[in-house]
Amino acid sequence: MTIVHIVLFQLKSTADATAADDITKYMLALRDQCVHPDTGVPYIKSTIGGLNNSKEPLSGGLTHAFVVEFENEQDRDYYVKEDPHHKAFKASINGKIEKVVVVDFTPGVF
Repeated sequence: MTIVHIVLFQLKSTADATAADDITKYMLALRDQCVHPDTGVPYIKSTIGGLNNSKEPLSGGLTHAFVVEFENEQDRDYYVKEDPHHKAFKASINGKIEKVVVVDFTPGVF
């Protein structure tokens, strides 16, 4: 069953435009870099995201949003807990992020 993984970042005020661009590109590149440990095939179904451009004053300071779709819970769990590319991404943003919010859901499950 599909899992939708939503990641929201608030970059630190000290992060410049280059850092924001690099973080966005790196996050989106994970779709191709993260491969299944048994098959060697990318397991992320889709990834979209970028800079918040909402006109509503409701972002709570969040600056970037990403939506990552996985085929199943096992793929999501591997990504979150074990994938070396995801771990490297998290290490690369250390010190550049003020706040992270993550929400996962299965479409249609209430």
